[in-house]
Formats: sequence, structure tokens, C-alpha cells
Amino acid sequence: MEMTIAELQKLRESEDHIEFKEAKRNYPFAGGKHIDPKERRRCVLGYIVALANEKGGRLVLGMADHIPHAVVGSDFAQGKEGELVDEIYKRLGIRIETTELYEDAKRVLVISVPSRPVGRLLRFEGVPLMRTGESLREMSDAEIFKILSEQEPDFSAKVCEGLVIEDLDKEAIAEMKNQYARKQENPLFRNYPDEQVLSDLDLLKDGKLNYAALILLGKSEAIRKYLPQNNIVVEFRMYHSMIQYTARKEFQLPLFVAIDKVWDYINQPASNPLLHYNDGPYIFDIPSFNKEAIREAILNACCHRSMLIQSDVVIKQYPDSITITNAGGFPSGVDMSNILTVNSVPRSKLMSEILQKTGLVERSGQGVDKMFYNCIMEGKALPDYSDTDPYQVSLTFKAPILDAAFIIFIRNEQNRRNPAEQLNVFELLTLYKVAMRDYEGLEGHILRKLSEEGLIIDENGFYRLSDDYRNEAVEKLKGLNMNHLKMVSDSFRKNGFISRTILNDVFTDILSDRQVRAFISKMEEVGIIQKESAGKYTRYAKTQEFPSFN
Repeated sequence: MEMTIAELQKLRESEDHIEFKEAKRNYPFAGGKHIDPKERRRCVLGYIVALANEKGGRLVLGMADHIPHAVVGSDFAQGKEGELVDEIYKRLGIRIETTELYEDAKRVLVISVPSRPVGRLLRFEGVPLMRTGESLREMSDAEIFKILSEQEPDFSAKVCEGLVIEDLDKEAIAEMKNQYARKQENPLFRNYPDEQVLSDLDLLKDGKLNYAALILLGKSEAIRKYLPQNNIVVEFRMYHSMIQYTARKEFQLPLFVAIDKVWDYINQPASNPLLHYNDGPYIFDIPSFNKEAIREAILNACCHRSMLIQSDVVIKQYPDSITITNAGGFPSGVDMSNILTVNSVPRSKLMSEILQKTGLVERSGQGVDKMFYNCIMEGKALPDYSDTDPYQVSLTFKAPILDAAFIIFIRNEQNRRNPAEQLNVFELLTLYKVAMRDYEGLEGHILRKLSEEGLIIDENGFYRLSDDYRNEAVEKLKGLNMNHLKMVSDSFRKNGFISRTILNDVFTDILSDRQVRAFISKMEEVGIIQKESAGKYTRYAKTQEFPSFN
């Protein structure tokens, strides 16, 4: 809620989650020219970090620190408020809001800072900050531990006041019974009375139903009444540049019914066509989007989403990709670097446990393994979480087959092994990364095991797959990272050409300018791009030899 200058002047820094700074001219955004860390943190970014760590507040620039907070005016970010919002989001992953107020032509900038996510700290130059009087200090170990130990309460276990058994969908209850009986190998479970089943699965306690019962089994009208944000939206667009969708459908149904209907909508022949690859004289088919991976991702989004945020689970489908987004960032302790190795606790723990007992999702942490496994076995790009921030999880699957030769290689290898001896997802990921010439983060013990088994060849510290892996096109591109080439392909699709400037933007924080120049030279050397012009603004076009990612 916006406040007037008169209302701001009544507030106290120590009591009202607010910080006043005169910031008349040249107030530093991120440390300024100071060298001393304690002085560097006294800047806009430092105070935003501290306020967010204190569960949110306001930073007011252009008013005096002490009551009555006289207006002095500030030129900070004047005319560049939008750029300020973007830069703070880029650095901290939080979305601030800015408001300009004026008194006698003197400008006041109010920056509204949201709370940090539950169980997470924000840091300025690696240091978690809090305010103490006029200074910013580093958090104590006890304060850090208290925040990192936070855990959101299980929303799905909360009682849904007013919900009664008559509000539950009979078809959904029957489906839950069938799934549980099959998974637990207990056919008699199908014949148990509904009320006993609800009680046995902790959906009914002391005569009251909880939100897990509503989400999993509730009729549409009950969901709309008690939890309207419990909605799955699927939008289809022909091109990534399209703003208006081509088709759209909402699913406000009990999850035991909704998951099949959502998949059926995604899996229409026109929107999930078959892709083909050759193995000798035989042609094999792979769907653009894998049923097991997509269903697992949708159910994960439903279990991990924050119901406190009024936002749907949104699925955006294109011919070449599908993105699933849910409100709420990663659970505490999980990030993109450890998502395969850390067992997370879902926000709706009870609901997740029921989905596990009925076989709809894997045990905690194993669903992500399944998604990676399917992408690797189909020779596609790995699941992409790069658009995730502290307030939403965004997961993208890419449809194109990157390397048909790798599919043949890895499927032949798995088929010749006994089930107990098949390669696990971490071993498959290592083979995949070697095939894509992406050597970052490879585990030494896995490399040694695969080398001993003859699947990887170590050539003086450079790794390649064994001679069973045959890909003439890939051999020609030896030394070029396939994931980087895919990013170049996307740039060609977007711009019609590439340049050093364009690729420097594409590979920000991935490749240096020198590495980009070397990458361009290598692509030109192997004949997959050619110059269209010369000089400072040299453009490059792709040749017929450029690898296809469609």
C-alpha cells in the first residue's frame, strides 16, 4: 500500500521495518568506491538485503534519518527506476517496487522490499546482513541457523473448514482406491468404505477434512469455493514470440482426475508429434514430450507450490519446448546445483505422501532423477531450471533430439545389462556430458568406473566415448560444446544471424569475450558458419553444415 510523505514521517526505523536515508546525490548502489567491507555495505543493495532478511520493509531515499524525517530530496535512480528494479532482481532474485513522492519539488524514492523466502538468506558480497541502529552488521551464527532451520508448515495437512465428504468427487475417490490397491498389492482396499479410506490416509481427522482431501479429491465447485488458486492452466503457442495463445484450457479438478486430463490435452498429435531417428535400416519414434517426465513434473509442481501465493500452476507448451511453472521457489536447501542429490521436503507433505503411496509420484528426490533419466535416454537437452527464482520454480523440457547416435549407444548399453547392473542416472549423466563435451562438474570416481568398463576413453586428460559411439557429424564438431551450439542455434532463429556482440550477451557469465571470439573462429574453421560482412560489426550466417536442433 502506498504511503504519503506525512504518513512516512510518523514512522520509526526500529519499530516499523523502514530505513530512511538522505541520499541527496551520488548515493552508492552497490558498495561505491569504498574498500572497507563495513563501509561498502552501507549502500542501497546492502540495506535491501538487510530489510529482506528482516522479512521485508521499506527503504526511503530523500528523507532525513531522524524524526520528523524532513524531506531533503534524492536523485538516486531518477528516471531509471525500471532499470533499478531489473538490476535488483538480477542480483538478488527478489522483486522490489518503487514509488516516487514529491514535496516542494523535492523527490523521495520509496523502495518496497519483500521478505526473503522461508528458510533462505540474502547476502551482500557474500555476507548475510541485518540492521542494528545506524549500522549494518553480519548475522550471528545463531541467527543464520534459525533462518536456515525454518520450514513452511504443511499446508495440505491444515483443516479445510466447511469441507464435507459430500464435496468430494466419487470418481476421484475410486481412482485413489484403485491406485493404492495396485501399488500396495492390496485388492481389498477397493472395497473399503470411503470414510475409512479417508481416515486411513489421514485425509479425515476428528471428523474434519483437510486441504489435501480438497486438492486430491474435491469437486470443482468445492475447489473454487475453498481454494480458487488450485488450478492448472495449459497454454499452447506456435511461436515463442507470440503473446496471445493459440489454445488454452484450465483444469480445476481433483488431482487424481486432473493429471490424466492434463496429459491428454498436452499429448494431442498436433502438439506432441513423434520425432524419428535411424538405427541402420530401422526407424524409431520418440515423442516430443515424454509422458513419464511431464506427468512427474506436473505432480511435483502441485506438491511443491506455495498455496499462499494466488497463482496457478501454468504450463506453456510450444512445438519445441514445454515449461511448467509453480509459485514458491525451491524448498529450503535445494538449488540448481544439488537438485539431483538433495532430498527435498515438499510444501504439501501429506499430499505428497499420498501420491507416493498410490504410485503417482516417486519417493522424495527420485522424481527429478526420473526426469533427467528420460531426457538423457532420449538424447535431448537436460531439464532446465534456469528461470527459477526465490518466488517461483520454472522447469523447461526441450523437444529436439540433440544426438541420435548417443541414443543408440546408450540404449544398446542398457539393453545388454541385467536390470540390477544398469547404469544409474549419475553414470548416464556423465556419459551424456562427455558426449556433449561439457566437462564441468564431472565426478572423478564415476569417470574411473566408466573408463574401467570401457565406456569412456581417457586421452591424456581429454575424455570421449568408446568406439561404439559413432557420430560423424559430432566428430566434425569435436571441441565444440553441443549445449553452446544449441544456444547459437536459438540466436540464429531469433535474429537471423549472429555476431560477437550477440554471443557475448547470450553467453554472459558462461564465456568470456576471448572465449566467444575463439568459439566463433572454431565454428568458422569447421565450416558451420560464414561471414556476411567484415569490420567491427561482422555478422555471421549459418551454412548447410550447421547442426540441426529441430
